[in-house]
Amino acid sequence: MPDLATLPPGTAIRITGYLAESDYTAHLQRLGLVPGTQATIVRRAPLGNPMELRLRGFSLAMRPEEASALEFEVIST
Repeated sequence: MPDLATLPPGTAIRITGYLAESDYTAHLQRLGLVPGTQATIVRRAPLGNPMELRLRGFSLAMRPEEASALEFEVIST
């Protein structure tokens, strides 16, 4: 599976789950990152940290380390 931090802007993904359950993944779920949710990588900061995801009508900034908790499938690039 590719790393979310290495995918180019414009890539659409579907969240399929989490690599491990933790307080942090519970927080991501409260933000709307639940299995089945589609998101698009909008852009990255110049040094790659953070990245902007667009999902459910809002934008969410995530660090690559945080995004590594997500399991996903690529829908389109």
